[in-house]
Amino acid sequence: MISTLHIKNVGIIDDISVNLNEGLNILTGETGAGKTLIIDSLQIISGGRFSKEMIRKGQEFSYVEVSMYLPNNKLGLDENIVVSREVYLNGRNTCKINGRLVSVSELKTFMRDIIDIHGQNENQSLLDVNMHIKYLDEMACKDINDLKQEYNSQFARYNEIRQELNNNYGDDKSKQRELDLLKYQTNEIETANLKLGEEEELENLRCKIMNSEKISKNLNEANIQINDVAIDSISTAIRALEKIENIDSKYEQSLNSLKSTYYDLQELSRDIESYNIDAYFDEEERNKVEERLDLIYSLKRKYGNSIDEILKYNLEVNEKIKKIENSEEYINKLKKELKKIEEKLEKLASQMSNIRKEYAQKLNEKINQELKELEMKNAKFNAKVEYDNDKRFGVNGLDKVEFMISTNVGEDEKPLIKIASGGEMSRIMLAIKNVLADLDKVSTMVFDEIDTGISGIVANSVGEKLKLISKKHQVLCVTHLANIVAKGDYNYYISKDVEENRTKTSIKRLTEEETIREIARIASGNVNEITIEHAKELRKIA
Repeated sequence: MISTLHIKNVGIIDDISVNLNEGLNILTGETGAGKTLIIDSLQIISGGRFSKEMIRKGQEFSYVEVSMYLPNNKLGLDENIVVSREVYLNGRNTCKINGRLVSVSELKTFMRDIIDIHGQNENQSLLDVNMHIKYLDEMACKDINDLKQEYNSQFARYNEIRQELNNNYGDDKSKQRELDLLKYQTNEIETANLKLGEEEELENLRCKIMNSEKISKNLNEANIQINDVAIDSISTAIRALEKIENIDSKYEQSLNSLKSTYYDLQELSRDIESYNIDAYFDEEERNKVEERLDLIYSLKRKYGNSIDEILKYNLEVNEKIKKIENSEEYINKLKKELKKIEEKLEKLASQMSNIRKEYAQKLNEKINQELKELEMKNAKFNAKVEYDNDKRFGVNGLDKVEFMISTNVGEDEKPLIKIASGGEMSRIMLAIKNVLADLDKVSTMVFDEIDTGISGIVANSVGEKLKLISKKHQVLCVTHLANIVAKGDYNYYISKDVEENRTKTSIKRLTEEETIREIARIASGNVNEITIEHAKELRKIA
């Protein structure tokens, strides 16, 4: 749920913060006080479109931030999440999720599962036809999930086979051209007789060749210093210590250590002499190393970034050659497998379709009952399940599900998105949301003036539906009806004031006494003893 909403420089809103709560949060206030701007701000933080005209006059940017508490979320984030969006006059956006910069598209995707906004012209998830089959499948999850898992497994293989058949190398000429190219490639790779680690060895050898003169010069210098200087000096020292070794055992120990060093230096001198021999390379040997490295570089440019990748590519090429040479047999094998999978998919799709139709009927009955309670007795909701007889398999089988509605007797049913009346749309959405409340994963639902064009019994019923939804979700509702205001768990009053010749919006959470007075104001326009008693009665009933 949203725990805190912070808005800055949006329309007449200067800088406000409001703490929201679980349950039913009711927003009321005078016309033009800024209620719509708060809903607009929630649209902005949900990744919605933003007009630079919304930026407060004299400011360079607008800023919206929400702090949310999402326990046990599947997003891999902490339970407390902060999301912000800053929009500038030049159109630049800065969006962040827990301090991490994201694009507007990423923000919209992230917030889609958190906030759902419903108003006369804005009903996000329920107008998305792609969501309708998901809602129905959620409702039927116990009966349909195992079938869907098996279908998805078969469908993945189905797509793999179709892709392979599409890449069957065309006619005989095309196959031969492809075969010639592949054989040329594998011949070039195999003729090179590449070995793992070979390139590194050649690079080391090349480095020695390029520095052979330098190596030889310094090896000679080292050998001269060892033989002509170090060994001669140590030999003289050994003869000196031999003259006194019998006097004290420590002289004998030093003599033995010195002799050991003498022998080590002789061994080292022989090693250096052998190094010097190895440091000589003739021109032919140099050319062989360069040619071999050039060959490896050439193959890397064509077939991979390393010898390992080149060898793996060669294996793939040989596999392709086998497939092409045996393509007719291989294609027939794939076609037989595809036919079997299509039979399985059709059977599974048919089973899923029957389940969906069964649950669609249950959904229709529940929503139509809700519509009657919302004084839409002539309205008929229909979760329409259409089966594709042409067998064009999709991720959901062969079904297309779309929520349809007929609002008056004798009228054809239409898709939800084509309903003209804002008031009807709001009530229909409320009915659907109430039925799907347990299935809807969105944590916060926002209803903007959902009471437009209704009153009396209908208003009371709308309030009851909102109250029911608020048991499962956090609900924010902008309303002008006392019946609905009376049902609020938390009531907020939005007002505007003029300070230093600038209009500013403020928001305040009302106490119980202030809530009663607000109900009285909305119910009759006047606050007196009679209207307050009426407000208390509405509150008591709620």
